[in-house]
Amino acid sequence: MLEWTKNTFEPLGATGLFFLAFIESIFFPIPVDFLLIVLCLARPELSLFFALVTLVGSILGGIFGYKLGQYLGLPILKKMFSEKKIKTVHKYYEKYETLAIAVAGFTPLPYKVFAVSAGVFYINFKKFVVVSTITRGARFFLVATLLMFYGEAITGFIDEYFNTITLASGVLIVVGYFVYVKWIKNKKR
Repeated sequence: MLEWTKNTFEPLGATGLFFLAFIESIFFPIPVDFLLIVLCLARPELSLFFALVTLVGSILGGIFGYKLGQYLGLPILKKMFSEKKIKTVHKYYEKYETLAIAVAGFTPLPYKVFAVSAGVFYINFKKFVVVSTITRGARFFLVATLLMFYGEAITGFIDEYFNTITLASGVLIVVGYFVYVKWIKNKKR
């Protein structure tokens, strides 16, 4: 599948990157980062442009996924899960919506699941777009910048450690969020 993705989308350049970023944010199982890396290595001087193309495609795909979830998601969920389970997930999603979007946007967790479920549970649309843009942008521009400056030498590091680093960053975001919330609550007392 990875080879097929590379062979199919790499010849299309930025257009293929945009399309892959769009569909990856809704349903496609191959992370767009793979093609971003390939294109940045081929044309390092365009790395930041490729990151921007990836970001725009990903955000527009996320918006489409959000709207898809908003209009079609709940009826499908009701066929698969009890009303009680849906309400429980909705409650947690509402309570931690920013955190959920931020973690999904930056880490290797499947962003598409969070984008569609954000629509299902009517998460604040503006917040969804802003947080997605910041976190997805951070992810794609980090990869592109590393490749622009270090090229092929950094690919082994990215292959081996990127998921670990982004997951660890996600954990730090979660821990930081809860520490911040706890600190704010204690300060208000």
